[in-house]
Amino acid sequence: MKAAATLLERRRAGVLLHPTSLPDATHGALGQAARNFVDWLQVGGFTVWQVLPLGPVGADRSPYFARSNHAGDPGLVDLSTLVGEGLLESERLHSAPRAACLADAARRLQQPGPWRAAYEHFCAQAAHWLPDYALFMAIQLEESGRPWWEWPQALRDREGAALQQARLRLALEIAGIEAGQYCFYTQWAALRRYASERGVRFFGDVPIYLAPDSVEVWAHRELFELDASGRSTAVAGVPPDYFSIDGQCWGNPLYRWDAHSRTGFRWWLARLRAQFALYDLVRIDHFRGLEAYWAVPVGAPTAATGEWRTAPGAALLAAAQEAFGRLAVVAEDLGTITPAVEALRDGYGLPGMRVAQFGFDGSEANVHGLHHWTANTVGYTGTHDNDTTVGWISHLDGATRQWVADYVGAAPDDVAVGLVRAVLGSVATLAVIPLQDLLGLGSEARMNLPGTINDNWRWQFAWQEVPAGLADRCRHWNQLYGRV
Repeated sequence: MKAAATLLERRRAGVLLHPTSLPDATHGALGQAARNFVDWLQVGGFTVWQVLPLGPVGADRSPYFARSNHAGDPGLVDLSTLVGEGLLESERLHSAPRAACLADAARRLQQPGPWRAAYEHFCAQAAHWLPDYALFMAIQLEESGRPWWEWPQALRDREGAALQQARLRLALEIAGIEAGQYCFYTQWAALRRYASERGVRFFGDVPIYLAPDSVEVWAHRELFELDASGRSTAVAGVPPDYFSIDGQCWGNPLYRWDAHSRTGFRWWLARLRAQFALYDLVRIDHFRGLEAYWAVPVGAPTAATGEWRTAPGAALLAAAQEAFGRLAVVAEDLGTITPAVEALRDGYGLPGMRVAQFGFDGSEANVHGLHHWTANTVGYTGTHDNDTTVGWISHLDGATRQWVADYVGAAPDDVAVGLVRAVLGSVATLAVIPLQDLLGLGSEARMNLPGTINDNWRWQFAWQEVPAGLADRCRHWNQLYGRV
């Protein structure tokens, strides 16, 4: 089959940066802060901006513990833009909490004005998910943040009368939540237009699993492995690997794949359709879970006690291809990859991922060694789960550090830049560099340390950290390696 997406029909370069890492985003990232970064990408010859999942997050701030298939993170909404559109009074910008500002916007949106028709159109288009999401979030606020399986039984089990009473009782809160989603989608669409006009496309990410405390699990219990009270009977994770000697227990509920198969994967197709509407290219995180997944018993001391179970990934991808045609999908194929996973990826022409940092373990068969990369690949120095390249190099032993320096042909104090250039010069059709690596930052700028829950997803850069000539230097590299 052909390659996955038209975005990958020519050599491109991209930068990995989640919007929460943007500077100067006091009132939300999807306004001027994001446009400034698009302008910088354009100057640097980068035509792809890769982001992490954009859904609403919990207290741990992890974008991979998704609480909705469809909703965007209202924390990204730029409140200053709402002032400019007349949806928020300027004095409220600095005096009211974000939720109160969005409630103000909700009241304006329901009044006669230039935005009302657009708002009503959005609500009609989102009718298959927005009412459930807004109700779920409003009830959770009322329940002091308790997970849905600890709610009163009538609400937990979605009894019709209890839900209707909640909709009436929480009408104001629901309106504010729905307005937040309208603002998110409106601002994201405006940012995509701005980026497209400057030749920049978006590369998004869809977590394979959802958070247990999510609207999708609450509203579609029949599609997940849950007991009668809504608690998981087994949870997702991975066996021991590069990142953890005990494996990782993620805690996400597992799918009842037989139930998904019986519906022709209707829920999954709706999920993918939502992602394709947001991005030009979509990465399926933990792609190997579509072929077989690691199931960890609830209460197990470590993830090492799990087991592999098969999944109907081929049938799912066949249904997706029939629904959408050529799949604009990248397979995140890191970790324990078997011939069966490779066959699933290659059978649908999906690019995989290669990470340069993984290529120096001494094994000649290591597919991450740059000399083994292939064109139908998205190549990285490192991902959001890796240390920064400067940090990674600093933790290598002397012999390995010298090996990397020799490999990329760089002086010992310039190895990180050498690895960036090696990835840009590689055969991979799309080369993506985390912004931290372009800035030459150390471990203090790491985005996530897998297997831990503290101090992740918090890094932000400042424009004063960006050297004045960096964009021009990046454009030179991208031109040199045929990526502009």
